[in-house]
Amino acid sequence: MSDYTLNDLARLVASRAGTSPEQSYTAKLLSEGPAKAAKKLGEEAVEAAIAAVQGDKVGLKNEAADVLYHLVVLLRAGGVELDAVMAELERRTGQSGLAEKAARRHT
Repeated sequence: MSDYTLNDLARLVASRAGTSPEQSYTAKLLSEGPAKAAKKLGEEAVEAAIAAVQGDKVGLKNEAADVLYHLVVLLRAGGVELDAVMAELERRTGQSGLAEKAARRHT
């Protein structure tokens, strides 16, 4: 298994943020703003869901990689650090998902 992490992906996205949109897909997405990045994430998420429903494991694997990539790009475009998302996930780990979801309804 690879040691490549979401942090590695976030660093790669950050390194391409300042490059030419004509030479980097990442730079192109970022130059078009959060709305474009959000649209691409939504498209990839739908494709991943369809692959899962169809039992297409290879398709699901490939689309899941696209989802993670586009999520990291969207976080960058939206000015949210991956570390902040990971900290939120860590915070939620201390309680059941049902309790956490119920608590969000009251805030």
